[in-house]
Amino acid sequence: MSLNTWAEVSLNHIRENLLKIRQSLPSSVKLMAVVKANGYGHGDLETVRMAEIAGADYLAVAHLEEALRLRANDITLPILILTPINPEDVQLALVYDLMLTVASAAWLKEMRKYKPLSPAKKLKLHIKMDTGLGRIGVKTKEEWEELVPLIREADIVIDGFYTHFATAGNADRAFLELQTKRFTEMMNWSYASCLSVNHYHCAGSAAALRFPSLAMDMVRIGAAMYGFYPQQLLPSLKLKPAFSLHSRLIHVKKLNKGEWLGYDNSYCAEADEWIGTVPIGYADGWSQRMQNTELLVGGKRAPVIGKICMDQLMVRLPGPCEIGTAVTLIGSQGSEEITFDELAAHIGGVAQEVSTSITERVARNYTNDTCKEEAGAKWGNRNVQSIYKKAVM
Repeated sequence: MSLNTWAEVSLNHIRENLLKIRQSLPSSVKLMAVVKANGYGHGDLETVRMAEIAGADYLAVAHLEEALRLRANDITLPILILTPINPEDVQLALVYDLMLTVASAAWLKEMRKYKPLSPAKKLKLHIKMDTGLGRIGVKTKEEWEELVPLIREADIVIDGFYTHFATAGNADRAFLELQTKRFTEMMNWSYASCLSVNHYHCAGSAAALRFPSLAMDMVRIGAAMYGFYPQQLLPSLKLKPAFSLHSRLIHVKKLNKGEWLGYDNSYCAEADEWIGTVPIGYADGWSQRMQNTELLVGGKRAPVIGKICMDQLMVRLPGPCEIGTAVTLIGSQGSEEITFDELAAHIGGVAQEVSTSITERVARNYTNDTCKEEAGAKWGNRNVQSIYKKAVM
């Protein structure tokens, strides 16, 4: 990991964001902190510690391996895996007390090949309902009726019944209201089946913050924990971004008018210009979609020019600069700021797409961590592969 390019992650901001969100919820509502994708690029273990301090009741990850990594590092909070795992890995869920998402009867039927009926070994499930996102989930009454006998078995615990909204961050509420209506109907299917369900949940970050009436038994807070939320729709809420990205100039030169620069002669100087080279590129997650963005040098905006390379990019400087001058790609310098929202708009994506794209080549420096020593002593640096291999032997 290069010392010339690094991210700064404010753990205080993560903790403060979660505390503010927690305070906005009724005390009876549980908070599930979503730490998938290495904590949205911020660091999973570090984020989990802040979530624990802020009073998170549950954790959520995308994949089995992410859950095993947390368990390997002594994380004991309940963990939901949001993506259905391979049925043959069901014993890992039992051994490490993991909750699984179920989206079809077919998965449960296949799972029984690897988990014979055994009331002594309870499998905790969250049933995913498709109300309109169209990704995974039970969609029709017929699918539900096929599922019911399979989840009535004595060794099944239905810890959750949930859905996910497609447009909770949009100003237009029409589709959100349609999904809410569909989920209410599906909840009635559950009630009519006389099933015991511990938690009903439908609200991710945007829905939980905008529509407290949708909190139900639990909310899933991912993006907002890291400071990503629809600010234009929630002007009174002030969450703080936790992640900033920095580098340094490693080379400075003068480019004369008419000279070319970059792969495929992708830039031609229109006048005599000062050019800086910054050691970050698409192998670090700063993809070529970031061409024609800006970064900050000396508190001023400076355009990225030419094609972004695997390990470096070039920037047109406001004037001659010293090698080693600090550069900010996300964050503030003086009165100027490059935000996640600005970059997301440039690539036609969302803020978390930018943060999760930053690869492990970029070191994360954690600031304001009042529990750093305790966290280091607790987690260490154990390898998830060892616990995975041990569990399947």
